[in-house]
Amino acid sequence: MAGTPLVVIDKVSKSFGDVKALRDVDLTVDPGEVVVVIGPSGSGKSTLCRCINRLEPIDSGTITIDGVPLPEEGKALARLRADIGMVFQSFNLFAHKTVLQNVTLGPVKVRRLSKADARERGMELLERVGIADKAERFPAELSGGQQQRAAIARALAMGPKLMLFDEPTSALDPEMIKEVLDVMVGLASEGTTMVVVTHEMGFARSAARRVVFMDEGRIVEVAPPEQFFSAPASARAKDFLSKILAH
Repeated sequence: MAGTPLVVIDKVSKSFGDVKALRDVDLTVDPGEVVVVIGPSGSGKSTLCRCINRLEPIDSGTITIDGVPLPEEGKALARLRADIGMVFQSFNLFAHKTVLQNVTLGPVKVRRLSKADARERGMELLERVGIADKAERFPAELSGGQQQRAAIARALAMGPKLMLFDEPTSALDPEMIKEVLDVMVGLASEGTTMVVVTHEMGFARSAARRVVFMDEGRIVEVAPPEQFFSAPASARAKDFLSKILAH
């Protein structure tokens, strides 16, 4: 039915030993929405991202994806993960496979696509992220920005309902950041549902529908970017923005 959120995070908490990484977090993400999660280091942003596809199990609360509660483990979890694309800070490509093999592996093994169909789709995606000419190269032969774009193509090849980006540009040199962000802005404009943890405020301003500001494991503020950046409601967000936007 229309108007049903794709992701519902309800009172989610998560601790690592004595450290409370998430405290009673509530958040929904609508289909086609781009939600950008920002905040100081250690505020729980990456943990939240990793909990959405259960890379980190949660201690309490619930997470529902497209109406289905997150399974604990096993085949149901594998099926759900296939519907969630994840792009990390490190590119996590298979070093011994070519770029195209990296992109086609999941669709063939998990989605049961024929090798020919997977190859055709893989080349379309590599074209879309601007590295079709690198299809037969190995990851080590690519720049960091090209590897990250290959990782995005690999995630998209599964036809996910949701794309998670966990600081996808933080390991990149400045000149490579733009080429990756340009791909992400393109995805956002095409209506891809995205949750993006990032330090790139320009991306948050231009591509987010909502900005989520976290601090000490809590969501402090949620607002459209123009409102958040021009008139943050919380003292904590004002302080954070004054520090990062001063540079």
